[in-house]
Amino acid sequence: MKSQIKKSLKFSISIAVITFVLAAIFSVVSSSVLGEVVWIAGLVIVFIIVLIGVIFDMLGTASAAANEPPFHAMAAEKVPGAKQAIAIVRNAERVASFCNDVIGDISGIVSGTASAIVVIQLANVFGNSEGSATYIVLSVLMTSLVAALTVGGKALGKYFAIHSSTQIIFYAGKILAILEEKLKIKILSQDKKGK
Repeated sequence: MKSQIKKSLKFSISIAVITFVLAAIFSVVSSSVLGEVVWIAGLVIVFIIVLIGVIFDMLGTASAAANEPPFHAMAAEKVPGAKQAIAIVRNAERVASFCNDVIGDISGIVSGTASAIVVIQLANVFGNSEGSATYIVLSVLMTSLVAALTVGGKALGKYFAIHSSTQIIFYAGKILAILEEKLKIKILSQDKKGK
């Protein structure tokens, strides 16, 4: 039991460090990119960030909902991505934590920051400064829109994740197989026992 607690604590600390680094990178990149583009391009970037959060949330939920047996049959036939899909299912706790908590939450925070930058750009287009009625209305509308798209998108993503988990994890396994082949590294291990 103590070894499991130590492993969990070690994983939690490593996830916190990874989150800190990724959040810093995403914030710097999104802020610098958004500072250089017109508001409409900024709006598209905000929606892309929201979409990334929704996709990773769906992937994390699908990893917890998927079962291993369908992938064993594919792996026996040497279908590319099947072994990686097994690894995703066997590491569902870590995959779900990374996808839902790290990427999903970072996307939510960064999309909020990015939408604030877009609101400032829009207010400048209308010749209004922070604190004006136009700025406040734009800010409320943008925040509400981003929140609605994030929550609605994640709800829809969870539906697909639960009802199509095998297909989602299989596609994720294919992508992992390509990444592992190109980068020449093992991203997930299959050491854990399956469900």
